[in-house]
Amino acid sequence: MDTWIQYLIIIAVLVLISLIVIKLMKKDFSVEANKLINYLGGKENIINAECNMSRFKVILKDVSIVDKDNIQKLGAKGIVEIDNQLKIIFGKDARQLKKYIDEIL
Repeated sequence: MDTWIQYLIIIAVLVLISLIVIKLMKKDFSVEANKLINYLGGKENIINAECNMSRFKVILKDVSIVDKDNIQKLGAKGIVEIDNQLKIIFGKDARQLKKYIDEIL
């Protein structure tokens, strides 16, 4: 009987550790969205933002103040600049980021 209790305790501890690891690995998109807005030059620099599949398209007042290196560090797989707009490839995270950015803007 004592052996079963030990097994139950071990299983409970393993489940708890698994849940903690999953929680730590999950991205906090609200934090990521705030960082992205800052790297894009702030709220006042953003004219429009759209999401198309894996791409996040943003029209800016001034593209020269964008911090592309830090956008890459956020997980962007590529950044294309055309005139006053950026197309940032975020993959599956693009829609989640757009949702949080809409709430902030």
